[in-house]
Amino acid sequence: MPVRTASARWEGTLREGNGRVRLGSGVFEGAYSFTSRFEEGTGTNPEELLAAAHAGCFAMALNATLERNGFTAESVDTEARVKLERGEEGFRITRIELEARATVPGIDEQKFQELAQQAKDGCPLSQALKAVEITLAAELAH
Repeated sequence: MPVRTASARWEGTLREGNGRVRLGSGVFEGAYSFTSRFEEGTGTNPEELLAAAHAGCFAMALNATLERNGFTAESVDTEARVKLERGEEGFRITRIELEARATVPGIDEQKFQELAQQAKDGCPLSQALKAVEITLAAELAH
């Protein structure tokens, strides 16, 4: 299996400095800063990138889980929200909320929910992030 890479460069102080992140594939490069991470500033941040990765991972995992069980999804739309909070020991990611909506012909609600939960638990990013509470709200579109 291939190894995936990304890089980051930071210049300056924590509050006034700035950085850039770049995916190893070169398909994305973006600025980040203290304000884009901890406030509402322009640019990306590690948590947003993690949310994108987790949403993509779950969407593929759900599709694969459905296929292994004889169903073909027409579409799977997933949003991930990564909660970064300040605690006594500093900032930490406290929760990731996955919200998915899928169009899957021929499946009933109970089976869909069962397979969606399996996909969440089996998603490689969910596996890597077990120290964080991960919730799933899955909706079967009709």
